Amino acid sequence: MPPRWPRQPDRKDPDYRRLDDRMNFAVHVGIFAASNSGLWFFENLQPQSSWDGLVWVTGGWLLLLLVHAAYIFTIADYSS
Repeated sequence: MPPRWPRQPDRKDPDYRRLDDRMNFAVHVGIFAASNSGLWFFENLQPQSSWDGLVWVTGGWLLLLLVHAAYIFTIADYSS
């Protein structure tokens, strides 16, 4: 069940922005996990046709995910 917001959602509200950014980060983590697990599953299913760039795709995406986390949890200023 999705979280319920007790008042009218407004992007200018700092609490709403914080919640919205964290939910977007959770979606980002979910898409990362699902996509990369699928890519690595098919990589291991057919090892004779290996894709050498898969490590770079996963590593690059993980780096972007960590930058996103650093922004959301440490840098973002939600004060009004």
